[in-house]
Amino acid sequence: QVQLVESGGDLVQPGGSLRLSCAASGTIFSIYTMAWYRQAPGKQRELVASITSGGGTNYEDSVKGRFAISRDNAKNMVYLQMNSLKPEDTAVYYCVALKFTSTIPYRYEYWGQGIQVTVSS
Repeated sequence: QVQLVESGGDLVQPGGSLRLSCAASGTIFSIYTMAWYRQAPGKQRELVASITSGGGTNYEDSVKGRFAISRDNAKNMVYLQMNSLKPEDTAVYYCVALKFTSTIPYRYEYWGQGIQVTVSS
């Protein structure tokens, strides 16, 4: 059981920057892999970036070199720094906490409510 609250979404011009923040509460934050997903209208959700409890990161190909995920375990926070934004980055962005176990159901997912990011002139 973990609660996630996103903030920092906004309207931004192409080429601009934005930082999303996610605050976690209700559990031991440091044991979770954290991730950012996004969903554009009419499309499926896709994984944007993830970071493990040990600090290892993974990015979707289209955001490599532009986005950076980070975490601060002492503050129970995870961030997504977005630079050189493009119109195709427009979507609702979700903060997700992931925990893996050796027993059923093997994987637990906790999702934030989502926050709108719009990239437009």
